[in-house]
Amino acid sequence: MLGSLGIHDFGLFIVSGLLLNIAPGPDTAYIVGRSVQSGWRGGVAATLGISTGCLSHVFAAALGLSALLVASATAFTAVKWAGVAYLCYIGLSMLLSRPHQANETAAAGEGGAVSLSRVFWQGALTNVLNPKVAMFFLAFLPQFVDANAPHKPFAFLALGLIFIFNGTLWCLAVAIAAARAARRVQKSTSAITWINRGLGALFIYLGARIAFSQAK
Repeated sequence: MLGSLGIHDFGLFIVSGLLLNIAPGPDTAYIVGRSVQSGWRGGVAATLGISTGCLSHVFAAALGLSALLVASATAFTAVKWAGVAYLCYIGLSMLLSRPHQANETAAAGEGGAVSLSRVFWQGALTNVLNPKVAMFFLAFLPQFVDANAPHKPFAFLALGLIFIFNGTLWCLAVAIAAARAARRVQKSTSAITWINRGLGALFIYLGARIAFSQAK
């Protein structure tokens, strides 16, 4: 089946994908932070949000939209600065939140649909508005697709879905482990405040990293 799509070195793709997913990065930090702050539900919401954001880039790569984004300096710049503005806004909001606000947010995360929805969309938009994620999939997926494959979009889509599926499983495990290790922390107002500030700093860091990125 995969061979008919022009996919080759599938075993290498799986191993490479797992290593990339396991390697700690901003997404992992966000998931761990939300898990500590809001319990396993927050971690799961963050994981699903990040996976949804990546999924949008996989579909875009399959349709050729990501290639257009990378090729067009104007489009790349527009998406980049939209992402920078969003991430810095979220980061500053969290950095400047007061202790009681941080505690209320954590409490709401245990069972509040609105809070979990916010966690989900923050994770999703962090990836959707990051053109570097589009560039990653455009650089990584074609390495395992034959240049003469008759159905390249379907090959990209298949590989992207497999990559995201494996990554989601790993991130869910990280979220649950982090939530179990942090049950006592969730009862501490000061700890939640510093976690909130740490997440805020993470968002600002991501915004700064996107701001200084360039299309290649």
